[in-house]
Amino acid sequence: MEGEEGSQQPQLVLAHKLFLLTHPDVEDIDKVRLRDEVYAVVKADDMASLYDSLAVASELEMDETLLDSMRKRIEEEIKKLDDKALEQLKVTESKTVAVGQKMDLVFYTLQIGFFHMDFDLISRSLDKAKNLFEEGGDWERKNRLKVYDGLYCMSTRNFKRAANLFLDSISTFTTYELFPYDTFIFYTVLTSIISLDRVSLKEKVVDAPEILAVIGKIPHLSEFLNSLHECQYKSFFIAFSGLTEQIKLDRYLQPHFRYYMREVRTVVYSQFLESYKSVTMEAMASAFGVSVDFIDLELSRFIAAGKLHCKIDKVAGVLETNRPDAKNALYQATIKQGDFLLNRIQKLSRVIDL
Repeated sequence: MEGEEGSQQPQLVLAHKLFLLTHPDVEDIDKVRLRDEVYAVVKADDMASLYDSLAVASELEMDETLLDSMRKRIEEEIKKLDDKALEQLKVTESKTVAVGQKMDLVFYTLQIGFFHMDFDLISRSLDKAKNLFEEGGDWERKNRLKVYDGLYCMSTRNFKRAANLFLDSISTFTTYELFPYDTFIFYTVLTSIISLDRVSLKEKVVDAPEILAVIGKIPHLSEFLNSLHECQYKSFFIAFSGLTEQIKLDRYLQPHFRYYMREVRTVVYSQFLESYKSVTMEAMASAFGVSVDFIDLELSRFIAAGKLHCKIDKVAGVLETNRPDAKNALYQATIKQGDFLLNRIQKLSRVIDL
C-alpha cells in the first residue's frame, strides 16, 4: 500500500474518469478518450458489475460475450478460495496483526469508501483508525491519516477542519495513493482561503515554502491566492474565473461548487469593505472590474443573507459598512459579567449575614 511518489491508486484514477465521463461540461471528444480508457480498465480487471451498470447507462456498449466471460472468470476465482481458511485468517489476524498492519487495512477500506463516495463507510473507518492509534502506531501513518480525514472533511463541506488538517500535513505529505502533491496543494489553498483570517493566510499559505515550490504549476492558483492577499481585486476575479472549471471538474469539490463560490465572494467582498466606513458603488465596481449593476445585485444578495455587514444607499450610490464593533462587544460582555459577579456577591453576603 506504500504508494511511490506521484503514484495514485488505480481505482481512484478510475473513479475520477467515471466522474468526468458523466459530467455535462466535459467535451464529447474527451469523453471518447475517457470511454476507451475506462473500457480498457474494466475489461482487464474483470469488473463485471461496473461494466454491466455502465452499459445499462449507455456509457459503454454492451458486449454480452465479454460480460459472460468476465463472470465466468470471477466464479472460477471464487471456487479456488477456501472459505474456512479465509475465516481462520481473519481470526488469526485479529489476534496477532500489528497496529501498523491493521492501519494499512483501514487505509484500503478508506480508498474503497472514496471510490464509491460512501461517507458512512469513510466516517466509520476514520473512527476505527483513530481508535487504533490509541493502541500505538507510527507517525508516518498518523500523518497520512490526516490527509484522509482532510479529504473527508472537504468532501462533506467542513472546509475549515479540512484546511487545518491539510496545513498540518504539508511538510510530511506521503499520501500519493489518494492524489499527487500538486492536487494536495490545490485543495490546501482552496480550503484555506475561505477558512483562515488574513494574518494566518499570509503566515501559513502565502509564505509557506512548500506551497511556493508547487503553486506556480497549477493554472490560476498563484494569481488567485496572491491577488487576494495583495488586494488586487480585478486580478483576483480573473483568476477566480479561471479556477471555476477546475473546481467543477473535481469529483470531491463539484457537489459544493455553488457553496464554495459564495464563500469565496464573501471573503473578498468583506476584505474590501473592511477598509472603508463608506465607499461608492462605482469605486467598488471599478476595483473588481465589473459593472455597478453587478455589484448592486451581488451585494444585495449577500446583505440579505447576513453574509455582509453593510447597507446600500441607492440614491447616493454609496455603501455604508455597519460591521460589529469588536471593542464595543467586549465592553458589553465585561459589563454583563460584572453584573453577574455583583449579584453573586450580594447573594453570598445575605448568606453570611444570616
